[in-house]
Amino acid sequence: MNKTAFYLIPLFIFIGLLTFLYQGLFSNPREHESTLLEHSVPEFVLPDLMDTQKKHTQDVFIGKITLLNVWGVWCTTCAIELPYLKQLQQEGKHIVGLYYDQDIDPDFGIKTVQRVQQEVNQTYSQLGNPYAFNIFDVKRNLSLDLGVTGAPETYLIDKQGKIRLHHIGDLNPRVWANKFAAIYAQLEAE
Repeated sequence: MNKTAFYLIPLFIFIGLLTFLYQGLFSNPREHESTLLEHSVPEFVLPDLMDTQKKHTQDVFIGKITLLNVWGVWCTTCAIELPYLKQLQQEGKHIVGLYYDQDIDPDFGIKTVQRVQQEVNQTYSQLGNPYAFNIFDVKRNLSLDLGVTGAPETYLIDKQGKIRLHHIGDLNPRVWANKFAAIYAQLEAE
């Protein structure tokens, strides 16, 4: 009996591992439920990207339906997304940027805030500026609290400051129509 159990244990471990890996083959990494859905945006006090003397808190989301878009000039997909965000802004959508730059982090190199502002302005001149303002998440504290896995990501925040939707990847007409439009219209009707 001991010999049989000795041989069956590795078999059961192998079957368990195989099942786990098989499920991973068919999962979509862009679709994971945010634990913050229906919760308020986490508390924060962070500077404005273009005016670091000005501070933003979670109160900036009260009173307006807001799209919080995580982005950076280093992100190619973010650049592709900017013109559509500009279109949404022209349609009256309130969009706030959550900006972090890899080069501010000592692990990636050294860059001044002025250099980051210059790069952002250069991007805006080429692709347009869809943002009412940008929250500068230098140390990625808010990004970590939100569960950001990369850029771009977009959060739909209601007038009470609660997160109603989280999307990983670029926001484009298809994603807007399939994922955001109905919830946004519902929030406007409330």
